Amino acid sequence: MGDINAKIKEQITTNNIVLYMKGSPIFPQCGFSGRAADLLKQCGAKDYLSVDILQDPEMREGIKEFSNWPTIPQLYVKGEFIGGSDIMIELFESGKLKALVETAL
Repeated sequence: MGDINAKIKEQITTNNIVLYMKGSPIFPQCGFSGRAADLLKQCGAKDYLSVDILQDPEMREGIKEFSNWPTIPQLYVKGEFIGGSDIMIELFESGKLKALVETAL
């Protein structure tokens, strides 16, 4: 797990916005991941790192341990874990997600 933790840490520190999801923003493989990508798009995020955890079983388990969060998708902004799709929806509805994304652009 050490290597995967190092990889995750590198991804979230070298990219302002990282979305760990099932599939990709263009072709999401679950409704929650699709919703998360759509919320980011509505907030103006165009260039961000999306990591398809279905392509890498080690990443799929590693990100859950890294964040201590059991579900996918997971959003990181400026190296900070924000949460999954439910939290993203709450933040979006309150306007806080857009503000958060704007600070990272």
